[in-house]
Amino acid sequence: MLVAVAAVGAGCQQPGPPPPPPPSPSSPPSPPSPSPSATATGPRAPADFVALSDVDPSIHSDIRYATAHNFVGRPIAGYPEPLCLLTRAAAEALRRVQAAALAQRRSLKVYDCYRPQRAADDFVAWAKVPGEQQMKAEFYPDEAKSKLFADGYIGAPTAHSRGSTLDLTLVPVPPPTQPGYVPGQPLVACTAPPGRRFPDNSVDMGTGFDCFDMRAHTADPRITGDARANRELLRRLMTAQGFENYPREWWHYRLTAEPYPTTYFDFPVARSSLR
Repeated sequence: MLVAVAAVGAGCQQPGPPPPPPPSPSSPPSPPSPSPSATATGPRAPADFVALSDVDPSIHSDIRYATAHNFVGRPIAGYPEPLCLLTRAAAEALRRVQAAALAQRRSLKVYDCYRPQRAADDFVAWAKVPGEQQMKAEFYPDEAKSKLFADGYIGAPTAHSRGSTLDLTLVPVPPPTQPGYVPGQPLVACTAPPGRRFPDNSVDMGTGFDCFDMRAHTADPRITGDARANRELLRRLMTAQGFENYPREWWHYRLTAEPYPTTYFDFPVARSSLR
């Protein structure tokens, strides 16, 4: 999921570096340091970033931040295309997870992968406008918007911006049809039973994706039966290939041997960002 002005959970966010001091009035400002993702033609990804669909086209995608069906209620800055971009190391590890999932007649479906810093900034700006809560009934029905950062549901900077973290679920094989989201349609709480909440074609995970509620914590004891088993299956599949779960979000996993553990990129989610 997401992004915090304050540091959030260790799996999801990392505290950012302090801002540099302002330049002295008697001297001109120093030029900015070159970004590892910047080129003469604009921000681009390092050469080892790939589109997941090129590595394993059998993995499904539902890139929510390129659409209006997310906790903000509109496409998020930095998502001109609904793509899953990842470091090659993360994509290859995910390909191995998919092979194991398919052997159990399940498939992976990704909701979010690499997330540019500008998207994290967009979340921060949204959080400063108290009146923008049109998606509250679905994504944070029992949580105050003013507490979303402090409670660890969103944060900035985010591990997603390093390119080896993603949000995902499991779907049956073959997956059922998923109705499209229509902006303005009646919303149902992400904590509602699976037959009532948004008809995602995921197996039941106990809550919907990006559900800002303690029931979305991976090991929340209120999640039992099939939903608990499905969370545990996803966790086993992912950890076997070197991913680590963020305990407050059943959908959030980070490759522990990530290639860029301290670098936060800002190239857009688009094919043109790849080399």
